[in-house]
Amino acid sequence: MPKTTLLPLLASGDYCSGQALAEHLGISRTAVWKQLNALGELGLQIESVKGRGYRIPGGIDLLDEDRVRGGLQPGVADLLSRLELLETIDSTNAQVMRQLAAGAGAGLVCSAEQQTAGRGRRGRTWVSPFARNLYLSVAWQYHQGAAALEGLSLAVGVAVARALAANDLPPVQLKWPNDVVYRGAKLGGVLLEMTGDAAGACQVIVGVGLNVAMPDEAAVAIDQAWTDIDTLGGGVRPGRNALLAALLNELLPLLAGFEQEGFAPWRDEWLALDAFADKPVVLHTGAMDMAGIARGVDARGALQLETATGLQSIYGGEISLRHAP
Repeated sequence: MPKTTLLPLLASGDYCSGQALAEHLGISRTAVWKQLNALGELGLQIESVKGRGYRIPGGIDLLDEDRVRGGLQPGVADLLSRLELLETIDSTNAQVMRQLAAGAGAGLVCSAEQQTAGRGRRGRTWVSPFARNLYLSVAWQYHQGAAALEGLSLAVGVAVARALAANDLPPVQLKWPNDVVYRGAKLGGVLLEMTGDAAGACQVIVGVGLNVAMPDEAAVAIDQAWTDIDTLGGGVRPGRNALLAALLNELLPLLAGFEQEGFAPWRDEWLALDAFADKPVVLHTGAMDMAGIARGVDARGALQLETATGLQSIYGGEISLRHAP
């Protein structure tokens, strides 16, 4: 029995007796107790009070396919070929990669309550506590290879910013090449992976991780300043299903049109959200560091770094950008 079988009954945060849980699920009280213990493995706090029952303090916001689909705009729903909402997975990007290898096509969307091996850029682990954040991967098919996809990760950042704005959250900023930030702290990130022919027909997986209500105990594993949507909204936040639907409303049309339109329609909006615009920065690569002034991005999405030797165009890769000390 999946661990989440019990969770919808406790999702409200109200107390529910062990007997009521057993009757609803058609199992014994002992089986309920075992399931409650298993929930602790997910990092969830289960509170028990004699005479009242069990609850998850504050409740929990579980992903729900009907609510996600209900939040999609009509044209967007047509672009969604398949929606997978999973309990626990190693990585949503890895799951989509497996599905593509098995014959899935464009418009496949995968999200999960928890990732056990979530991945960020530069080989970093993406901290993925159960049912607290959003972990989303979308697959799309292209025909002109990697060259036609320049600037896609930046456009995805703009799409994420739009989705947050559609949920009445404060404006965020974007940090080249893949981060969504708020007041200098990381709110989310983008990870693109490609399979197929780099010069021809290929499939791209767009992964988006977004902190929604990051528990402090999970955040100890994060090695940089972070924030979440709970903080942005002052404790009042949209539901995860509404956020997921808003992301898909932006991402699916973007992916459907990007091969024809490219980054150009997204560039001005990205520049307006640039967290490092005209600021001194240091670019860290595996081989060297480069200091300069960030001057936005060009039509291909390359960072424009003004250095002592002139304006340098820096493309993505294993690169980290930081404010200059």
